[in-house]
Amino acid sequence: MKRKLAYVVLLFVCLVLLFNNTVYAKTQTAVSKDGVPISFSVYGKGDVALVFIPGWSCNSSVWKNQVPYFSKKYRVVTLELAGHGKSGNERTVYTMESFAQDVTSVVKKINAQKVILIGHSMGGYVIIETAKIIPDNVIALVGIDTIQNLEEAYTPEQVVEFVKPFKADFKKTTDSFVRGMFVTGTDPKLINEIVDMMSNASPKVGVSAMENMFSTSYGTNPPNIKTPVWCLNADLWPTNAEVNRKYLSEFNLRIMPGAGHFIMLEKPEEFNKQLDEIIKEILNRSK
Repeated sequence: MKRKLAYVVLLFVCLVLLFNNTVYAKTQTAVSKDGVPISFSVYGKGDVALVFIPGWSCNSSVWKNQVPYFSKKYRVVTLELAGHGKSGNERTVYTMESFAQDVTSVVKKINAQKVILIGHSMGGYVIIETAKIIPDNVIALVGIDTIQNLEEAYTPEQVVEFVKPFKADFKKTTDSFVRGMFVTGTDPKLINEIVDMMSNASPKVGVSAMENMFSTSYGTNPPNIKTPVWCLNADLWPTNAEVNRKYLSEFNLRIMPGAGHFIMLEKPEEFNKQLDEIIKEILNRSK
């Protein structure tokens, strides 16, 4: 009898520990400017909202290692852009500006007055466009392995050629495309999880978003934002900080060596530490 009681107590303790380390949030919906429903979740509390934006053909699960860490100190918001995850896909053309309207709808829905936008990959374009729409709400932008060179540009012909194989066979082309974003030694299970998520995304949305992303050129059409920008990038592709500083009022760069494109999933502990330091610096400067 005593042994059974001990087992029951042990099970109860384990469950308490499990639930205390798990972060839950009810999925909510905001409505973007064109009427598309945008799925989002809010964790934690605080005057400052950290809004995490995933990249091309990704959903909010890419931030699974960040939510438990940052929601202890901040209000953390994860969302899924139109055409991704649980958000609506009624849109015809998926532009960076329309994605920015998705983010704006969430910021307004939660009435966030002080926001740090954190965008991975394509999300770097999205946070720049969002800062144009709601500059008074956004105190800083943090790009995650993105904004490597604001002068980088592609001709319409180059965009057509690049997107052509995705139109022909989205799943197969995306599979190959994404596998090239990792460094040697990356956990094969993690690679397969990310590849599976992205290659099974909507081809219509993926192709449209890619066409618009690669057609965006800030060298010829400067972003014209005063919001300070930080980037936490891998060294897989070079980042030209000097070029970026020609077009941004403030550009700060940190590099995480030895990681691929998905640094928040590949090296979550180091990533969280680095991002936490960036956020603290942003908040100290904004006082």
